[in-house]
Amino acid sequence: MRSATAEPANTGNPVMRVLRKIRLPLDDPFAVVGLLIYAVFFLVAIFADQLATHDPLEILFDKDYQLAADLRPLEDGFVLGTTSLGRDIYSQLIYGSRSALLIGLTAAFMVAVIGTVVGLLSGYFGGWIDILLMRAADIAFGIPFLPFVIVLAAFLEPSIWNVVLAMALILWRDTGRVIRSQVLTLRTRAYIDAARVSGSSDLKIVFRHIAPNILPLSFLYGSIAIGWAILTEAAISFLGFGDPETISWGYMLQDAYASQALSQGGYYWFVPPGICIVLVVVAGFFISRGYEEILFPKLKE
Repeated sequence: MRSATAEPANTGNPVMRVLRKIRLPLDDPFAVVGLLIYAVFFLVAIFADQLATHDPLEILFDKDYQLAADLRPLEDGFVLGTTSLGRDIYSQLIYGSRSALLIGLTAAFMVAVIGTVVGLLSGYFGGWIDILLMRAADIAFGIPFLPFVIVLAAFLEPSIWNVVLAMALILWRDTGRVIRSQVLTLRTRAYIDAARVSGSSDLKIVFRHIAPNILPLSFLYGSIAIGWAILTEAAISFLGFGDPETISWGYMLQDAYASQALSQGGYYWFVPPGICIVLVVVAGFFISRGYEEILFPKLKE
């Protein structure tokens, strides 16, 4: 059986070829579970305004005008209790899904696009273009990722976009290297030679005949980047470099840690965001497993 990247891409409607290449990995049960997890979090993020019971940053008071702090789950109607500052944990958890998906999907898109374009140009043109781009990849490999994000967040205004920017600047290296190696094999295929003979320009060959064949590989690394982005944002927020005005699961963990929730038995405060982070990251790896089988059908055997 041939891998998905071995299929000629010089016939038929180019849009239909792309759609066939980026099909969802519904044949793999793990990938289906991952997609269902993402679907649930998507719905939660979209309808967060309706699902949340309070503003996640609002300081709440009880009917006696006392600070509603450190309330247990279901106490006074709070689903997951409140923080030491009297904020609703359930509402923070709901709104945190928006930050997680926004960061994860944006960073994954940037990593996949930059890595794919770099890999395509480097692998197809070779020469000084290949040398320049691969040396840039070597530099990116030499930069430790988490310290780089911390330094970037320290010098820039606190924002969730610091994580996206850091991933776009650093993590394209893996995607670019792998895409380049695949393009090196594809550019020698007969249908590429036929496209050259027919008068197709280099850019047309790259983006119309080669690019559709490596899209599953791009999606594979994009799905992995989602998990990396969410984990990175959680780590940055936990270390205190996140945006204090944006509620995220990492912000919740940092807030719980600073308030010594563990020593006080406040598991309802930090366990839910931890579980959400684990679920979203695991879902990304489940989906990447499905794309591996699209790329390498022999794995099913």
